Amino acid sequence: MNTASAPAPASAPADEPNWLTDEEQRVWRSYIEAATLLEDHLDRQLQRDAGMPHVYYGLLVKLAECPDRRLRMTELAMHAKITRSRLSHAVARLEKNGWVRREDCPSDKRGQFAVLTDEGVQVLKRSAPGHVAAVRQAVFDRLTPEQQKSLGEIMRIVAEGLQPSEAGADLPWLR
Repeated sequence: MNTASAPAPASAPADEPNWLTDEEQRVWRSYIEAATLLEDHLDRQLQRDAGMPHVYYGLLVKLAECPDRRLRMTELAMHAKITRSRLSHAVARLEKNGWVRREDCPSDKRGQFAVLTDEGVQVLKRSAPGHVAAVRQAVFDRLTPEQQKSLGEIMRIVAEGLQPSEAGADLPWLR
């Protein structure tokens, strides 16, 4: 018996989990499978074409979108949805490649900026076309415009629900 999808009997105790229905289980597993395969697909494409994982590419893109191609490290971690420790490790690797540099924050002695270098901009220019083609092929070419809109709305709702705004929320970039 698959307990993850088994409905609780009507006489189940109040502390019994609210198991997923068979249909919810099907949707959940489809999501997990697709998300895992998509991340792997994008990672492999970027490793092959640019020598970096998908998360590093996202950091470079975010920096490229910022004024002066710079952003405080804590804000960059928030945008990437990763821990500060993981961001620090990623930025160290990007620095080693010459794609990013760190600068101290003049108004906060503990703060630092990540800054996209000219070399980092060139890496983005070379790798963006292949990445966009991989995203388009894996996602958008398979969906109708209506499905694309629905997917965007669904993912926005899920993301908003996972980012509580109250103080003390346990979010990756706060760790």
